[in-house]
Amino acid sequence: MKDAAIHMPQGRSDGGADVASPPDHAALGLEITGMTCAGCAGRVERALSAAPGVGEVSVNLALERAEARPAVGAAPLSAAALAAAVREAGFGVRERSASLDVSGMTCAGCAGRVERALAAAPGVISAEVNLALEQARVAYVPGATDPAALARAATEAGYPARPAAEGAAPAAPDRDDARRERAELIASAALTLPFVVQMIAMQVDPALRMPGWLEPLLAAPVLFGFGRRFFRGAWGALRARTANMDTLVALGASAAFFYSLVMLLGHAGPGHPHLYFEAAAVIVTLVLAGKALEARAKRAASAALRELMALRPDTARVLRGGVETDVPIAEVSVGDMVVLRPGERAPVDGVLARGESEFDESLVTGEPMPVPRRKGDPVIAGSVNGTGAVRIRAERIGADTTLARIAAMVAGAQTGKAPVQRLVDRIAAVFVPGVLAFSAATLAGWLIAGQGADAAFSAAVSVLVIACPCALGLATPTALVAGTGAGARAGVLIKDIEALERAAHVDLVAFDKTGTLTLGKPEVAEVAVFDGDGDGDGDGDGDQAGLMALAAAVQQGSEHPLGRAMVAAAGDAPRAEAEGFRAVVGEGAEARVAGALIRIGRETFAAPGASPDQQARAASMAEAGRTVVWIARDGRPLGLIALTDAVREDAAEAVAALKSRGIATLMLTGDARPAAQAVAARLGIDEVRAGMTPEGKAAAIAELSAAGRRVAMVGDGINDAPALAAAELGVAMGGGADVAMETAGVALMRPRAMLVADAIDIARATGRKIRQNLFWAFAWNAICLPVAAAGLLDPAVAGAAMALSSVSVVSNSLLLARWTPQAAGRGSVT
Repeated sequence: MKDAAIHMPQGRSDGGADVASPPDHAALGLEITGMTCAGCAGRVERALSAAPGVGEVSVNLALERAEARPAVGAAPLSAAALAAAVREAGFGVRERSASLDVSGMTCAGCAGRVERALAAAPGVISAEVNLALEQARVAYVPGATDPAALARAATEAGYPARPAAEGAAPAAPDRDDARRERAELIASAALTLPFVVQMIAMQVDPALRMPGWLEPLLAAPVLFGFGRRFFRGAWGALRARTANMDTLVALGASAAFFYSLVMLLGHAGPGHPHLYFEAAAVIVTLVLAGKALEARAKRAASAALRELMALRPDTARVLRGGVETDVPIAEVSVGDMVVLRPGERAPVDGVLARGESEFDESLVTGEPMPVPRRKGDPVIAGSVNGTGAVRIRAERIGADTTLARIAAMVAGAQTGKAPVQRLVDRIAAVFVPGVLAFSAATLAGWLIAGQGADAAFSAAVSVLVIACPCALGLATPTALVAGTGAGARAGVLIKDIEALERAAHVDLVAFDKTGTLTLGKPEVAEVAVFDGDGDGDGDGDGDQAGLMALAAAVQQGSEHPLGRAMVAAAGDAPRAEAEGFRAVVGEGAEARVAGALIRIGRETFAAPGASPDQQARAASMAEAGRTVVWIARDGRPLGLIALTDAVREDAAEAVAALKSRGIATLMLTGDARPAAQAVAARLGIDEVRAGMTPEGKAAAIAELSAAGRRVAMVGDGINDAPALAAAELGVAMGGGADVAMETAGVALMRPRAMLVADAIDIARATGRKIRQNLFWAFAWNAICLPVAAAGLLDPAVAGAAMALSSVSVVSNSLLLARWTPQAAGRGSVT
């Protein structure tokens, strides 16, 4: 990816030499992917030319770059619109992403304003703001802007922001700030307590009230001191020509205070005027208490991500020049030898180079039992070394480690936005102005009805205070944060919100066989060597050893589980050197040995000319549930190798769990039908499609999707990547190939089939919480606003109700923390 946009020189000097004109800041450059010819460049140019406001377009095929300039008098170009036009034409746009920590947001309206400010910044393709995490995630065109400029855009909109490290967990609150806020809440409550006592006492005897002059002295520090955050937020919203939750609280509480002050100062006769100082104090104190509880709940919801990032040590002990040196984690390089003592956490992903030990990977993968590791075995960053002193050769560092990738996936999901949230955002944009208008209408209605200024004022203030845009803004993101965090703790990583939404609606799960339903550790069970007559009866040990040696020679460089099994079965027997090794995905492998072309794999690949007797022998081996591999020299079949792969101990339980949820099951495998059907029958799988290539699996998924099925594909290998991408939801099995993990929308950190059902469970549970939260958030306002307008709520009670609404929504989301995965041997839900 290039670091900056490249603008082509324009203009000529009088002498005719090319000169570079000043940068054209109105132009917008895009890095295009997928162009392969001049025709592609032409399609991109036509697509961009048709985009709104575009005047001139130039496309450079060699640089994979397009540049668009606005038409004369047109508004600045929208990066989002241009990117959409390019994608609609069938090409891609390279983009970068940035995360921002945003402060000062108090409701959904605030989040919407930050989002709009970021989306309006030059070069921004998309912007999503999460109120619960107080974070924004922005996709932008490289060179057109940068994280610092994006932070300035949010800050100028009235919400201070700063760039956050990619994949970083939401920062824990500063302890000093937390202590100060707690102290202010206690002081505010202490000053408000006399008002509460007075309200109770007056129910017994209306004459039991404090002197009028004392009330403003108690209420003023609460409102203007401890409640200053609401005035700051309201002022920021006013400067941005908008309104938010702070506007409602500040306006309602200050109206109660100043109305009462005017009434007190203007009262000259006997008796006591009707004052609302207690409403101002109680409103502020209760909202502050609600905010404190809300903040605590939000921190608990995002705790899973902070726990993940806390697993990585800040330093590593590296062996350099024969000396052990402690260095910052950022200074560790690939290939460094990291020394790990008993009880220490691994700082990088690597391979055990010396020693042996057991590693506790439970906080990373969810696997409860320590995993034994010996020389050559992988070690995951964040896992805890047992009793052995070992050395690890670093293979992945920084953002490439498993732990960092997990954190990035969880963070990406938590800062995303569910489709339903977009509707909420549109409602929130007009909510506060609507409440202000409703409050004014309430005041006017009561006055017109002749009910008196006191009653009119009380109803209008109650309307202002009872309205709660906070609950609307927190309903979806808190459920998403809690749900994805609970999933991460169980070893289910949901990459994005769309994946979570799709997982909840799956009605068919398609499984790969090898490495998914089976352990992926096949062993050679039978070898058949064909005689010269091709009847397959030549089973002499010498022939078998020779065939295995030939297979091992070809498969020596293979990473395929079947290839590794053949090499292991051949042992240390002498073998010839193989040249020109080539793996054909989904078919087999080939290489030249002693000048002859040796092919190993499917019959159609290795031995398309096999005789009926040879085919019959292969069929009989496959009927026993074994995977049969053909070996041929220059097209002539030499023999068969039958391999067995033990079924995962929880595979049958996983299939049964899916069926109990009303989800059908299907096996898509490259194995022969007899072997596939034997495994499917043992596990209770509904349907089998065998002998499939990677392209065939993807085509089968597409066919099922076209028929209206909501398909999840579960796989672990490179050959599963096309099907994972084609499915409604791709699920990558733990321990599988990196490409499978990258392609899938859900990654399982443990190789447990039961986690598939768990992934669907947590997706459905999260969806239920979102619907519950939104129902109560809308219902709360729909019920309470008319009640307040009818004068049936005291302003102080309205303040308590408003605080309670936000706390109840966040608390309901936190119930997802009680969700337990069935893979852990416990019952499932919330």
